Amino acid sequence: MNYANVIEFVRQQIADNGRPPNYPFRDRFEHTMRVYRWAIKLQAKVGGDLDIIALAALLHDVGWEEGREHGEVGAEIAVEYLDSLGIEPEKIGRIGEIIRIHDNKDTMDELSIECQVVMDADLLDEVGAVSVLWDSMATACEDEANYKKAYYRIKNYFRGNKPKIRRCKTEAARIEYDRRMKLLEEFLFQLEKELF
Repeated sequence: MNYANVIEFVRQQIADNGRPPNYPFRDRFEHTMRVYRWAIKLQAKVGGDLDIIALAALLHDVGWEEGREHGEVGAEIAVEYLDSLGIEPEKIGRIGEIIRIHDNKDTMDELSIECQVVMDADLLDEVGAVSVLWDSMATACEDEANYKKAYYRIKNYFRGNKPKIRRCKTEAARIEYDRRMKLLEEFLFQLEKELF
């Protein structure tokens, strides 16, 4: 499978789909590439069909349409695209289903290992060191930006997201998520010593 062509398709779909960014610095394509890389790392630890995982991770955010779930729209786009590449229908169906439900991180349904990996990769992105960048940059976009505002935003993010480890579907993701929460906790401890 030539993932380079898929990556170019994803880049174009994300550029064209009209999904408004949360912040001017947040790039959905960069997010997708980080999710893809995390999915590959998790697959190496927990298994699953690499092609299904890689393609679902790459295509998970291609869809956007006002008033519809982006997973549903993305699944439709992905199925049509993968069919045009001649991918086996069984694989296309599995990839489409992963994309359709990837945002339902709190589901208690039984999921394939491939779906677990993609959900975990999506969850892991923007948690940890990257979240410190996000919160700092988001605060800088606000009026009267300062270090303490950034500190409180980072701390609130940490408090809100620490319990979300329960959303991790695989043990490998739980270990990584816990590691990132510890990094944030240590960072906040050090920042408190320097700011107050």
